[in-house]
Amino acid sequence: MVPILLVLLAAGTLMIISHRQNDANERHENEALKQITRHAQSYEDEVQTEARNGYPSEDRARAIAQRNHSNLISYGQSDQSLTTIVEFFATYEDTSFFGTSPSSAYRCYTFRFQPDAKGGPSRTTLPLHKCNPT
Repeated sequence: MVPILLVLLAAGTLMIISHRQNDANERHENEALKQITRHAQSYEDEVQTEARNGYPSEDRARAIAQRNHSNLISYGQSDQSLTTIVEFFATYEDTSFFGTSPSSAYRCYTFRFQPDAKGGPSRTTLPLHKCNPT
């Protein structure tokens, strides 16, 4: 009877530890995704600020993306609009029974900047979505 109780106690302990690790990993990933959202907003604001004097060049948009922990994936400019696709990333710790390891979260964001009714830049953004890491 005692060995069965010890096995049940060990199994219960492992289940609790696993549940706590999963909660912590989920919390860390959510924090990384919030960080990505902040970087995306910062990128968007910087490009919109520069767009008041004309859309930034591809090199300039790439530099802005890099400052905001991201990579410029696509750049398309016309006389009336600028469309960029940017891949944002953040790292976080992933915990398992064997220790911690670094993990990464990636999201892509499409930004479209067009003149508004007053002639200034307005932006249309599509929601963040998963993308394949480059």
